[in-house]
Amino acid sequence: LVGKATRATQYITMAFINTTMNRFLVSFTVIMMMVGTTMARPLVRHIRSTHEFERLLQKHSTETGLPVIVDFYSDGCGPCRMMAPIFKKLAKEIGQDKAVFVKVDTNAMYELSSRYQIRSLPTFAFFLGGKKVNQFSGAGEGQLRQMTSQVVRQAEIENVKLDKSTLVDYYQEMDASKPQDAIDSVYQKCADMTKTTDCVGHAANQLVRRLKKKYGKGPTTVTRFSDEARNPNSGEKDEQKKPKESSSSSSKSSKNEKPVANLQLATKEELMAELEKRMDEEVDAQVEEEEDDDAEFQHGWVKGDFPERVTVIGGGPAGLSAAIYAARAGLSPVVIAPPMGGQLQGKGVDVENYPGLDDITGPGVVSKMREQAIKFGAVFESETVTEIDATVRPFKVITNSTSSNNIETHSIIVATGAESNWLGIPGEWELRGGGVSSCATCDGAIYRGKDVIVVGGGDAAMEDALVLARTSKSVTVIHRRDTFRASKVLAQRVMEHPTITIQWNTVVTEVVGKQIETTNNDGDQQEDSGEVDLDADVTKVVSSVVLKDVITKEETKMDVDAVFVAIGHTPTTSFLSGVVDFDEEHPGYVKTVGR
Repeated sequence: LVGKATRATQYITMAFINTTMNRFLVSFTVIMMMVGTTMARPLVRHIRSTHEFERLLQKHSTETGLPVIVDFYSDGCGPCRMMAPIFKKLAKEIGQDKAVFVKVDTNAMYELSSRYQIRSLPTFAFFLGGKKVNQFSGAGEGQLRQMTSQVVRQAEIENVKLDKSTLVDYYQEMDASKPQDAIDSVYQKCADMTKTTDCVGHAANQLVRRLKKKYGKGPTTVTRFSDEARNPNSGEKDEQKKPKESSSSSSKSSKNEKPVANLQLATKEELMAELEKRMDEEVDAQVEEEEDDDAEFQHGWVKGDFPERVTVIGGGPAGLSAAIYAARAGLSPVVIAPPMGGQLQGKGVDVENYPGLDDITGPGVVSKMREQAIKFGAVFESETVTEIDATVRPFKVITNSTSSNNIETHSIIVATGAESNWLGIPGEWELRGGGVSSCATCDGAIYRGKDVIVVGGGDAAMEDALVLARTSKSVTVIHRRDTFRASKVLAQRVMEHPTITIQWNTVVTEVVGKQIETTNNDGDQQEDSGEVDLDADVTKVVSSVVLKDVITKEETKMDVDAVFVAIGHTPTTSFLSGVVDFDEEHPGYVKTVGR
């Protein structure tokens, strides 16, 4: 009786386990189907780890052939914020079946920034076949569009494959005396050029051109990656087009489908691990979509039937203050400015010289002001004003975007602030993006553990020096006088800081650079061959500066890794030329009525 009872208990237990596992497998299958249908490539993907970036390059190198366009940015970088909506807008225009757009935060992804020699922000890098083919730094929309078009076109041209059987048939037709081992050698050389087992891409096109030149006709290539593989939404579209089938027809069609992994053969631990992995991927995709939604374009200006009453040009504290007052008066102002917030947006140090503001940075102040303006009804247009037509009424405000309509307005408030001044010395322009910068908050983190200099003696120079002292190995302030023009508090902090040294009565007369050869993704140096290597990339960066003592006229050379220029600003009012009068004693400043 005891034995029978034991066996009965075992049977019941096994039945319970089997029932539980079957329910689990059904639930797991349903969840997998739900995950599969919700997963989709985001319009702009935010990279969170080096491994994720490497997997992304590998995927689009071997599975889609799409180019990867990377925006290296920082949250504290004004030009980065200006280019963010442009980058997303371009991603929408190009389409997900033409290119992959991703963003890399240099503060979080320091290893990637160092690997690809990111020395200025924003920097845009273009990858094809897993290798970097182009790169530039700066807030240049035209350059971004041009290089994107080039790499997309290059990807389309290189989306070809030359089959070995096709090459054999070609030689049998054009040169029957060619031995098989010689044909194998030709094909292998082509495959070696792309470091794959097949003759594809640039190497295949090059081989076809050579054979066509030699024999008057080239072998036929085929498309390497199909449209379905390159379009992330192709599967969803196909599912929507499929009519609902009966169970019998679906069972017949299942015979022709690719085999699906047998979940019953997996252990519970393996199933749970796979479920957790896919759920994490779904969450990441949802987060990326949330980050990549149209928040940047919320509260945006839409052309109406009537002219605007007030238009504010400028997105800094002055422009936002005007917008708040106009909005509270019920005038519904339009604020036209890149989303960079003026000079204050680039201040990484705390704002300490304004009453009531404590323990808040420049970007934080701008964000709060923007929220307040929106709260009372202000709308924003993220463009740059290039011209004002004052010959007609209402006025016409013309922006740098040809796709947007001109804004007609009855009144205009100009609050555009100023742009950074430069030294105008040899090497300065050529090395901008390679170690020469005017924004320590934007580019300072890139030179962690490096020797840098700051040129200037005002508040801006002091703030830059203090920001750089947080991460740089050493900071040297170069000033042409024997005293600072900055506020006493900031100057005292700089002079007492252990990492900062000061060279008085000194000017920079030249910035010297050196050429560095980058490495490919495998860490190997570029090989010297007769072929054009898309991965070859030679960059020029700052190596030293020439200093001159203004009293003794003696020149010395100092080894540095970066030069930060902070010598003042020039008003951004060139678009007002011919519209208003300027102050003769202060070029660039608008002459006000009553002076």
